[in-house]
Amino acid sequence: MASLLNPYLAFDGQANEAMEFYKDVFGGELNVHRFGDSGPQEGVNPDGVMHAQLQTKAGFTLMASDMPPGMPLQAGNNMSISLSGEDEAELRGYWDALSGSGTVTVPLEKQVWGDTFGMCVDKFGVAWMVNIVQSQA
Repeated sequence: MASLLNPYLAFDGQANEAMEFYKDVFGGELNVHRFGDSGPQEGVNPDGVMHAQLQTKAGFTLMASDMPPGMPLQAGNNMSISLSGEDEAELRGYWDALSGSGTVTVPLEKQVWGDTFGMCVDKFGVAWMVNIVQSQA
């Protein structure tokens, strides 16, 4: 098996809601393991997400968890997720879903390098980049 690079998102109690949202955006199969699945733990919300993994038909894998007690979430702008490819309809659909309830930071439009590109932050504060590769006809 080849090595894989997957985005892993951390949330402060919103991991389940976020992953359900991403499942609605991308489709696929979502597996969620909760802190309570391995028995009661003092000071731990049993409904919190210990690990969630979304595997899509398009081949995307997105993972996430809620931060456990004692590990505060340090939200910042040091992570974004890039979606790129040639299927304009598919990528515009992702863009519409992600940016619709979020904030557009760079409009999805043709750029100087020839591709259509945009950046947004979704309703959970996750930064996304979408690049639609223009075919060389």
